[in-house]
Amino acid sequence: MQLTINGEIREISEVSTITDLLVLFKLEQKILVVELNREIVERTQYDAMALKEGDRLEIVHFVGGG
Repeated sequence: MQLTINGEIREISEVSTITDLLVLFKLEQKILVVELNREIVERTQYDAMALKEGDRLEIVHFVGGG
């Protein structure tokens, strides 16, 4: 399916939920915020939030530093 992730159109297969996508990108253990179609998704909803063709996601992860 075609998804826009952080402004880049990507062809992604083998994913059906936000959790699947985060696992694919090895981000499942990171502290992050996911926005799906301009709506912030609660972390507790990642498993239940189904992705569909044309969805737009923004994935922001935090980096510590000083």
